[in-house]
Amino acid sequence: MDAHLGPSTVAGRVDAPPSKSYTHRALLAAGYGEGTVVADPLHSADPAATARAVEAFGGSVAWDDDAGEARVVGFDGRPETPDGVIDCANSGTTMRLTAAAGALADGLVVLTGDDSLRSRPQGPLLAAVESLGGRAESTREDGQAPLVVGSGVDGGRVSIPGDVSSQFVTALLMAGAVTPEGIEIELETELKSAPYVEITRELLADFGVQTSRTSEGFAVPGGQRYAADRYAVPGDFSSISYPLAAGAVAADEAPVVIEGARPSAQGDTAIVRVLREMGGDVSWDREAGELTVARTSLSGVEVSVADTPDLLPTLAVLGAVADGDTRIVDAEHVRYKETDRVAAMAKSLDRLGASVTEKSDALIVHGDDSELSGATVDGRGDHRLVMAFAVAGLVADGETTVRGAEHVEVSFPGFFETLGGLGAEVDLRE
Repeated sequence: MDAHLGPSTVAGRVDAPPSKSYTHRALLAAGYGEGTVVADPLHSADPAATARAVEAFGGSVAWDDDAGEARVVGFDGRPETPDGVIDCANSGTTMRLTAAAGALADGLVVLTGDDSLRSRPQGPLLAAVESLGGRAESTREDGQAPLVVGSGVDGGRVSIPGDVSSQFVTALLMAGAVTPEGIEIELETELKSAPYVEITRELLADFGVQTSRTSEGFAVPGGQRYAADRYAVPGDFSSISYPLAAGAVAADEAPVVIEGARPSAQGDTAIVRVLREMGGDVSWDREAGELTVARTSLSGVEVSVADTPDLLPTLAVLGAVADGDTRIVDAEHVRYKETDRVAAMAKSLDRLGASVTEKSDALIVHGDDSELSGATVDGRGDHRLVMAFAVAGLVADGETTVRGAEHVEVSFPGFFETLGGLGAEVDLRE
């Protein structure tokens, strides 16, 4: 499906979609326990993949969209060996979190995914599982899926790099809680995307599972039980960044108001700070969970995405509208997402008329030399690219066509309807 966007102004109120990161973790945490009602979950493609994994391990997930709930019956700490292969589709979070869960099974668990997911690095997690006494293999022996894990890990001490994916740490913490010995994690390199581990620790505490920071990394005692009758998922700041950016560059005389933006451990709340640093007119009522944004002139800044890789596409589009240079640094790990987001944004923004310099670990957008004009750009199967290009289309001269519009279903179902409800000129075509 293609999305066709024309120059538009936006105004009005929107609801933030539930957090994808929290939903993944909540579904699996509920699976590790006996049962939990997960309130306000994101029912989209990626969390659905995690739900299927919970069911493959012997649990069940019943989605009730009318009630805004997912009722989970868990596998009580020890996953069964699945009857078939677990298909993680395009969800890297599902594969990494459930690979560690699968390592607890007595038998062997096979995990695979689509072409994009089968190209993403899993080697450090496989090595960690092996060092803990489990079986962990890449069937192609390249550190990528399909993966085979199992043989009943009991816990122990493990060293792992921190600069590939924080999801490896999350996976080990979640699994380690139900092992007999627990798991101590030594980080070999600086941890990137660190707030995502804090999301995990915050959620685990809500399920009664204790973790700790150590001088070398993290630790989780073994023999713990996951227990929560009900868990409510907060709004997603990665997704909030798109209507927030839309308001900052294209708001009408009235502002854009985003509801459901309550404080949490999400690192992507940094979008509020960065937008203010760029000169954006943003106010945040934390108690009410409301963000209000009006259109203003923006100026380029330097911003690190070491802890906020999902913000790079949004920041790059803001940089194309801002005066001066916007330097997005510490971005090397952003190349290992659903696609190489650094290269993809550089190529597509250039196609849209922006002046961009791509480096191995940075993306520099030269706002003074950029003049966005409509063009056809490919979302490359990446929901975050699709939504970022849609924001660019609001201020580009002429029609912008974004290919692969259906991929917004991964994290923000109804995104284009939401954008249209704010007044944007949007036309979806097969």
